[in-house]
Amino acid sequence: MRDEIETLEAAALLRWYDQSARVLPWRISPGDRAAGLRADPYRVWLSEVMLQQTTVAAVKDYFHRFTTRWPTVEALAAAQDAEVMAEWAGLGYYARARNLLACARAVVAIGGFPSDRAGLRALPGIGAYTSAAIAAIVWDHPETVVDGNVERVVARLMAVADPLPQSKSKLATLAERYTPQQRAGDFAQAMMDLGATICTTRKPKCEVCPLSGFCIAYAQDLTHSLPAKSPKATKPTRRGIAYVAIRSDGAPLLELRPPKGLLGGMIGWPGSDWSDAPTPAPPLTADWSHLPGLVKHTFTHFHLELSVAIARAAQDAVPLIGAFDPGFDPGSLPTVMRKVWDHATTGDLFAPQSQG
Repeated sequence: MRDEIETLEAAALLRWYDQSARVLPWRISPGDRAAGLRADPYRVWLSEVMLQQTTVAAVKDYFHRFTTRWPTVEALAAAQDAEVMAEWAGLGYYARARNLLACARAVVAIGGFPSDRAGLRALPGIGAYTSAAIAAIVWDHPETVVDGNVERVVARLMAVADPLPQSKSKLATLAERYTPQQRAGDFAQAMMDLGATICTTRKPKCEVCPLSGFCIAYAQDLTHSLPAKSPKATKPTRRGIAYVAIRSDGAPLLELRPPKGLLGGMIGWPGSDWSDAPTPAPPLTADWSHLPGLVKHTFTHFHLELSVAIARAAQDAVPLIGAFDPGFDPGSLPTVMRKVWDHATTGDLFAPQSQG
């Protein structure tokens, strides 16, 4: 009986998707797919990497810029690392950008994206979720695609009381039971759309949900309490000092961070370590002025508070760390470094100097 019900659920969801699918720049419509068109694996892969830990609204502009500048995986593979890292600035989780380049180059080296999940997983930066998503959405393989939206839908459909993240494995197993053998790509995207637009975290629209007739949580009035979540651990706070120096011709002193680690491969301001008691580390000898206030930023595992020191440097200043960049573009900075720049430029020291 359970298999029959799940077939009905998949059918109901796909009927809804045929009428209500979101229009997204990396997708093809259900009608186009029915006509035999296939989604571009490059665009699907790029979108899935960008969407990790990020919202659709935040990704759309980045996706448009990337695909305008690098319309194919071959174009991206040939790009300069610094150019890609600069375009990625602001999206966060910068290891994704490094893996993006490594993956693009690996795909070009083997002649294209593999069509099977095992081949996809062998590529840099592609894990269980992304490989399943590409295999299902591009090649329509019956792979189960489970993101946060899908977890929420399944937890409510089956009234799973176990809290997240402990219940992730259980929810993935249950989600697999719903995946149809046909139209798996449309089904995967339908589940995501349902979670994003109807089965939302707050104020779910159960009255218009195509699966409300199958939903145990809805029948038992548990929708607003599921999925349950374990209490979040308190994030520690680290502190540091960021140094912003401007040469007499207006060029700022920047450093390229090491390729691995937090903000790896990104440009930014030289600074101290980030710890409970950071050690001052000015990048050159100058008359440093410490600004009042702090720059605050939150990473996945900790909060960061930075004090900002600023200085004007002579034209012939020789830095101990980093280099002066006359072509500086604040938009190429990662978010926390852009916050430092915004804070630094509120002071009088960097105001235009009088020529009189």
